[in-house]
Amino acid sequence: MAAMPATAPTVDPFLDQVLARHGADASALVQILRDAQARDGWLPPATITYLAARLGVPRARVEGVAGFYAFLYTSPAGRYRVLFADNVVERMAGSEALRERLCTSLWIERGKVSEDGLVSVDTTSCTGMSDQPPSLLVNGRAIAGLDERRVDEIAELVREQVPLDAWPAALFAIDDNVRRRDVLLASDLAPGEALRASIARGQDEALERAGNERSWRERMPALPQGPALTLEEIKHSNLRGRGGAGFMTGLKWEACRTAPGPVRHVVCNADEGEPGTFKDRVLLARHADLVIEGMTVCAYVVGASSGFLYLRAEYEHLLPGLRETLARRRGAGLLGARIAGVPGFDFDIAIHVGAGAYVCGEESALIESLEGKRGIPRNRPPYPVTHGYRQQPTVVNNVETFCAAALVAARGGDWFRSIGTPRSAGTKVLSVAGDCARPGLYEYPFGVTVREVLADCGARDPQAVQVSGPSGICIGAAEFDRRLGFEDLPTAGAFTIFDGSRDMFEVARGYAHFFAHESCGFCTPCRVGTTLLCNAMDKVAEGKGSRHDLARIERLNRLLQASSHCGLGHTACNPVLDTMKRFRPAYERRLCSTQFEPAFDLDGALARARAMTGRDDAGAHLLDESPGAAEAERAR
Repeated sequence: MAAMPATAPTVDPFLDQVLARHGADASALVQILRDAQARDGWLPPATITYLAARLGVPRARVEGVAGFYAFLYTSPAGRYRVLFADNVVERMAGSEALRERLCTSLWIERGKVSEDGLVSVDTTSCTGMSDQPPSLLVNGRAIAGLDERRVDEIAELVREQVPLDAWPAALFAIDDNVRRRDVLLASDLAPGEALRASIARGQDEALERAGNERSWRERMPALPQGPALTLEEIKHSNLRGRGGAGFMTGLKWEACRTAPGPVRHVVCNADEGEPGTFKDRVLLARHADLVIEGMTVCAYVVGASSGFLYLRAEYEHLLPGLRETLARRRGAGLLGARIAGVPGFDFDIAIHVGAGAYVCGEESALIESLEGKRGIPRNRPPYPVTHGYRQQPTVVNNVETFCAAALVAARGGDWFRSIGTPRSAGTKVLSVAGDCARPGLYEYPFGVTVREVLADCGARDPQAVQVSGPSGICIGAAEFDRRLGFEDLPTAGAFTIFDGSRDMFEVARGYAHFFAHESCGFCTPCRVGTTLLCNAMDKVAEGKGSRHDLARIERLNRLLQASSHCGLGHTACNPVLDTMKRFRPAYERRLCSTQFEPAFDLDGALARARAMTGRDDAGAHLLDESPGAAEAERAR
């Protein structure tokens, strides 16, 4: 620990209470900064200096963390901080006009604080309310279903300086919009049922081995068979992670269980940040017991003693319900020491609230944030299952995966794998948004076609569907008979519909700006590449583009795929490439000239330099970016 400064800062009782609440532990720095910000609405330099001194860490570290997260403010942001959700779905619903209406009403410019320091109005990427847009956050509290009347009401409340807790409760009402239930959303699993089933597997095994003459307490040493047998059920079920990549859940748990070291952790990734996704919001609000049950079953299997639920900052309104669920389960003996009466089964869960960073949805960046650092994805390997939180074995699964795991533990692997398809067992919860009559949550067995979902949600004249958010795949009408599943269309859950009136070029341009905004800036290919992508799309939008620019975008994608540090950069070009492939006319009608060729030959201009250095290999030449060259390279 670094030495305290020679002259300690003046005692600050408020900040001392914040530090005490988190054990004055620098690994809780993100939570400490969130709580410290509550006093002034931002983090003044004196606050950062004080916290750094008390935590015994360099001030640069505290300031670096504070500057990384969008919802931590190092300059005044106003007593009322209004953030309109700004993504494709929200703009389709009219968010831009409503934002301008509020700015005009409050005599304020977007992105700036009013002269009296009362209010600021700006944007954030997604609030998790795409089923009821437009939406916004006021000091972190969500308001959905905006219209002109509601915006005018908000403006009046701000002008009158009404405390947020005194605003009409109806403003903060949020609908679940569950449209179709299957085994998960219709689950009636009682709290502790999956745990008791897991423990019973071990007891039955112990009975078979030891006979009935010994007491239950005497048979307890044989109970390690319970975790092993439950792990076998998870593996047998073919349950795959519901985050989109689809890694086998049982294999992940087994790798953590067998990793060296005495301490293990379980982390629930509730940082869903893909625009158009909101399923975790409803699962955490209405099925919190099932989520916590799945985490506890995982802890039983892998031998974990601590757990974290990483909740995205936009879902802070769910905190009271989640805390009540944890307290109730502790009181029922389903969390804490000797869970369900099993000696040595000690496991508890802490809630860690994020501070606004899309990249923290990546599991290693999430772990960095849990440790009080900037959410920069780690180099892998090693993987979190062996070197996760505090470099100890850690399982990270998302909300829906833990729900499904609880169902498997209670009802068995055979039951689960009987649902869905051979390679995609179980069901999938879809966040359906965009141009349809009934947006909301739809749960289907894997194998459902896109066309079936479109019919169920009342989509009229659909021309495209963005599956799994901007990092997923955009398909056109000719592909609506494709099936959702790991065999065909894997998905993390977002299902965004665009009807025939939508300009797919503008859809892709919006997603390109999203990736540029959310890049963590760690690696040059992503930091620069996503900006170059935006510049190219903006150039085409202004009518100044050519086929040469489209070829540059394809080259940029290859660079991002090969060189980016994490998945954000790898997938940043996906929406543009998919729409270029399927909706090419939307691009070409904007081009200044479809035949334009650059007049200046940069590679030729470097011929003298090659001659001087004696190099003429491929690495000494620039890649020809002309459309003909790009087509030749693809053919090769």
